[in-house]
Amino acid sequence: MTGHIARFRALGTNATVLTTRSGALDAALEAARAQIDGIDAACSRFRDDSELVALNAAAGSAVTVSPLLFDAITTALRAAAVTQGCVDPTVGTSVRALGYDRDFRSVPPDGPALEVHLRAAPGWQSVVMDRTAHTVQVPVGVELDLGATAKALAVDLAAESAGRASGAPVLVSIGGDLAVGGPARPDGWPVLVTHDHAVDEDPEGQTVTIEAGGLATSGTAVRHWRRGQVEVHHLVDPRTGRSATSCWRTATVAAACCVDANIATTAAIVLGPDAPAWLEGLGLPARLVGTDGRVLRVGGWPAEVAPAPLRGFGAPASRPEVVVR
Repeated sequence: MTGHIARFRALGTNATVLTTRSGALDAALEAARAQIDGIDAACSRFRDDSELVALNAAAGSAVTVSPLLFDAITTALRAAAVTQGCVDPTVGTSVRALGYDRDFRSVPPDGPALEVHLRAAPGWQSVVMDRTAHTVQVPVGVELDLGATAKALAVDLAAESAGRASGAPVLVSIGGDLAVGGPARPDGWPVLVTHDHAVDEDPEGQTVTIEAGGLATSGTAVRHWRRGQVEVHHLVDPRTGRSATSCWRTATVAAACCVDANIATTAAIVLGPDAPAWLEGLGLPARLVGTDGRVLRVGGWPAEVAPAPLRGFGAPASRPEVVVR
C-alpha cells in the first residue's frame, strides 16, 4: 500500500480505495473494508457460514436476519420492482444450474453440456419480509442470489463510511462498480470506462469525471464460461432462467448511488434493444457498447470530448485514476 491508493481482493473481484490525502488512507481503508466484509458475511452464496446460505437452506420458514441482510434483500426486491422483474434475486437456482455455484475464480472455464430446463424465476413477489419481526421467508424451491445488487450496496456503504472516517474525499471501486464519499473533490474523479476486458494496459475507452453519486458497469465479456457447445455468463434473464441474450457487450450507467447505477446496468443487458428507451425515460446517463463494438450514448452521457460538466460528469481528464471494466 503506497500513496493515496490501496488495492485488494474483495467479493471475488478487485477492489480499490482512493483518497486525496495519504494521511487519510488508513482510516478510509479500514472503514471501507469493514463494510465490505460485512456484506460478504451476510450476502455471499459461496461461504458456508454466510447468512444468505442459512436463509436459503431454511426455505419455507421465516428466519430472523441481521439488519444488513434485511437491507440487502430489501434493495434486491426494490431492484426487481423498479425493473419490472428484469433484475430479480430469485434467480439463484438458475445461476447455480448454469455452473456459477462457487467463487468465479473456481468456476471451470469449460465443462459438459448443461441439462437445464427452461424456467422463469419464481418471482420476487414470492419472498415474504416482516419489517416488524425482521424476518425473511423464502419459499421452498427458491434460492436468493443477491449478486446483482449486494456488491453495489457494499460500494455505497464503504464509500460513505470511508469518507466519514477519513474526513477526506474518497472513491471506492469494486469490480467496476464505484461510488464517491466524504467531501466533494473539487475537480472530480477521472474514471476510464472501457469495454475491452482483455487488455490490462492502456485499454481503449472513454474517460469521464465523476463528481458525486455512483457509476456501474455490467457486461457479459468477463464472467463467462462454456458448457458443451454453449457459452453462458452470470447475468441471468429472470424471464427464461438462462443467461441473457443481449445485443450489448457492456452497459455503464451513472446514478445518484452505485446501487441505482448497478440496477440500471443489469436491467439494460437483460432488456437488450429496449434498453436505450428505458434509460432515456429514467433520465439516466448511460454508455452502451454493442456486441459489434458500436458505442451508443443515451440520457445525457457526454460525448468523447465534453465541453462542460453534465449530470455529475465533467470533461474527460487525461490521467484516469480508476479503470471501470
